[in-house]
Amino acid sequence: MGGHVVIAPDKFKGSLTAAEAANAISVGLKRGDPALTTVHCPVADGGEGTLGTVLAAGFERIGVYAQGPTGQVVHTAYARSGKTAVVEMAEICGLQRLPGGRSTPMTASSHGLGAVVVQALDHGCRDIIIGVGGSASTDGGAGFLTALGATVRDRDGVRLACGTPIGDATQLDLTALHPDIACASFTLASDVDNPLYGPLGAASVYAAQKGARPDQVIELDRGLRRWADVVERETNVDCRTAAGAGAAGGVGFAALAVLGAQMQPGIDVIIDRIELGRHLQGARAVVTGEGSLDRQSLRGKAAVGVCRRAHLDGVPTFAVAGVSALTPAEAEAAGFAGVYALSDWESDPGRSMSHAFELLAMVSEKLARRLAS
Repeated sequence: MGGHVVIAPDKFKGSLTAAEAANAISVGLKRGDPALTTVHCPVADGGEGTLGTVLAAGFERIGVYAQGPTGQVVHTAYARSGKTAVVEMAEICGLQRLPGGRSTPMTASSHGLGAVVVQALDHGCRDIIIGVGGSASTDGGAGFLTALGATVRDRDGVRLACGTPIGDATQLDLTALHPDIACASFTLASDVDNPLYGPLGAASVYAAQKGARPDQVIELDRGLRRWADVVERETNVDCRTAAGAGAAGGVGFAALAVLGAQMQPGIDVIIDRIELGRHLQGARAVVTGEGSLDRQSLRGKAAVGVCRRAHLDGVPTFAVAGVSALTPAEAEAAGFAGVYALSDWESDPGRSMSHAFELLAMVSEKLARRLAS
């Protein structure tokens, strides 16, 4: 039977990058059927691993320096292809960049993200894709805007330093915003549809994961409310309740209100940019996967996004996951031709994570035999 198999997994968090997972799946498929040809297309949903995914698809790595979440200088990068730049917040000033893993929920800043966007603009990029998963800050995007040339001041007219709680802001001045912003388009790659503040907002839903105590969550939420008024006064745009305003601690809000950014599901953005559709032509099957498949995955996480795209080309999609909480009926309704969970062969989560490569290869070998039959 002709046709290649497209291998398009997301990362297996804590175990394998998307590229490593693709390699493991390929090893297993070829062990099960040496005649199989495979095409590797690792994917991401806008969070951690997004940069690696587009680099694997042929984008160029552009090394840059920027501030991490606590102001320390980090050597980071963005990915470039022509005039398109992909910037991953997690890689620049996300939780993974906290020194010693110590959380600083009240003072962590999104400045570094803006600084990398500025460098991409200076290098001539005009199609800027920002993956905003894995952020460490809840600053309403104030640090991000400051790096882009905005000035934020307190009630005494004193310019706010990066890392100052957002509740202290009373003025926003956009007159010195980077001139190239006007001729660039910005896409936020995110699955988050939260508003800026309130019970479903950036602070209430996500700040605890960034180390905030309950009283700090309340303070951050209050600060975001005040910040929304400040931004609206300057822009005459009210984006506080927009879907995605609460992404990345309010970076979504700042990008929507000030940059006129478009919000798109992260997996769809990445699938388009790595040209998955081109690789699907003539394919006999797709193998996707991620660490955990559950009902949340059905809202548009990577594996389901790949499945939907493959469905348009009539290519059956098989999923391989560390664990799967989907019933056979749910998996079928999502469009999967089959789901294989590593936990069915290794019930110990610790061992499953530490031996993910071997398990993924073993499960993929079984899948290859099914494809050959």
